[in-house]
Amino acid sequence: MSTLGAVLAAKNLDSPDEVRDFAHGHMDIVQVAGRTVGRMVFEPGWRWSVHMRPTAGTDSCRVLHTGAVLSGRLAVRMDDGTEAVAGPGDVFVIEPGHDGWVLGDEPCVLLDFTGAGGYARH
Repeated sequence: MSTLGAVLAAKNLDSPDEVRDFAHGHMDIVQVAGRTVGRMVFEPGWRWSVHMRPTAGTDSCRVLHTGAVLSGRLAVRMDDGTEAVAGPGDVFVIEPGHDGWVLGDEPCVLLDFTGAGGYARH
């Protein structure tokens, strides 16, 4: 009989392993226990369909995002037209096939636990 060992690992996002810059924002990335976690910072005026589409080469974001909003507000429109807004303290799952944009004049800062690995790669 085998026993699985416990894993306890921590890294601080203020000392990221990688920083990915993109128009009107950036993402701080840490690799911890074989997983990728990103802190995304979207500045006011950022919109996926304007600022990320040219890099992604798709009509909408094709990445699954699972995370939490720390500050600011993010609006999302799915390809089927469904819309939602996430704000501070909200936990979200955003399936592939969406556009997103910052609402208001405050940056939107969020943690992404599933979509950071391939996001904003040039």
